[in-house]
Amino acid sequence: MMNPRPRIAITGIGLVTPVGNDARTTWANLQAGHSGLDTIRHFDASGFPVRIGAAVKNFDAAAVIKNPKLLNHATRSHRFALAAAEEALADAGIRPENSTAERWGFSVGAGMMGVDYRELEAVQKICAADGEVHPEKFLTADFPADPVAFSRSQTNAGLALLTRHFGIRGYATAVHTACASGGQALGTALKVLRRGHADFMLAGGFDSMLNPIGLSAFCLLGALSADNETPARASRPFDATRNGFVLGEGAGFLVLEKWDAAVKRGAKIYAEFAGDGNSLSCYRITDSPPDGDGPIQAMRQALADAGVAPEELDYVNAHGTSTLMNDRSECAALRAVLGNQVARVAVSSTKSCMGHLIAAAGAVEAAICALAIRDGMAPVNANFSQPDPACDVNLVRGKSQPQKIRAALSNSLGFGGSNSCLVFRNPEEVR
Repeated sequence: MMNPRPRIAITGIGLVTPVGNDARTTWANLQAGHSGLDTIRHFDASGFPVRIGAAVKNFDAAAVIKNPKLLNHATRSHRFALAAAEEALADAGIRPENSTAERWGFSVGAGMMGVDYRELEAVQKICAADGEVHPEKFLTADFPADPVAFSRSQTNAGLALLTRHFGIRGYATAVHTACASGGQALGTALKVLRRGHADFMLAGGFDSMLNPIGLSAFCLLGALSADNETPARASRPFDATRNGFVLGEGAGFLVLEKWDAAVKRGAKIYAEFAGDGNSLSCYRITDSPPDGDGPIQAMRQALADAGVAPEELDYVNAHGTSTLMNDRSECAALRAVLGNQVARVAVSSTKSCMGHLIAAAGAVEAAICALAIRDGMAPVNANFSQPDPACDVNLVRGKSQPQKIRAALSNSLGFGGSNSCLVFRNPEEVR
């Protein structure tokens, strides 16, 4: 007879987000509905049609990571990741050691490369001063290039940086599936633990596309809200007046371990990480299907994997980007999956307060689900005022809603049609 698969516990959480530089501050501000959206200040965005974003604020990586050489090799998003991962490990009260390093794994949703104005300016001055691009000048002695800049920009650069810093020598992978990256990285970690390939997983996501290239790309797609005069209200998921998402940045990490081992060592357990589901919509690169087909598959898989029926689900942290098509597609999927429970299950998108963190979104929002379960609090879907008949779900309106949450579901629906859904259970429900 096969052994039952192990239950997986969440024992550590670390966050760096637009509403807080640690998990406690982030969670407090989300519960209060405080906005992290504002005019972009860390680079000059005055020439863009969109001049607002959800930036991480007053962040000092050196105060958390006491390794100047390491930070010198870290990009902006790597620094967020290092701080969030350090917080998660400290919170869990356990970390890799020489005797356990090979039994620790690492799974991360990693963002795309970013280019700042200094790099663009150097290219223009040296290689295109006359308006024509001269590629051969990239290799001239006077080109002010950082020889390791390209290496830092690779998807697996953060993976290498973090595993080396924390001494992790077991399973390691970097996932890049756009907005689904963080969620799918966590799902990978869940499967690795269930298979017995690791005893502990440090899993999460990080990203910062809030740079000139990232901002210009989303502007060209017409995906961003241009409510430059009212940034705090620019992200309004499921509202009839929504007009695009607000680009954000940040990082989120969880420490995951087998339930019995966590109980044995007396660890605090936020929630059981119970289910994972994935699908590919194959509809459009920028839109989810109107009938919600891909998200439906991912949600049903995750609930089945967790052994959770719609009747047991109390909260959904929606992908809820505040774009016209995505919100409608997700609500169609929720109605199909939840059936007659859709009017009862609380739904909110915390992107209303902290914007869209792209590759980090799924990991950060998974942490929010665990905190919501711990505190019995469904966070508010901020900035909602005008209902959209196509988004007829039970939104948490006005203020956060105290309630027991037996199980929570988190959606991450990425560009290109990658769909990730995760399910978490209250420790009191684990038998």
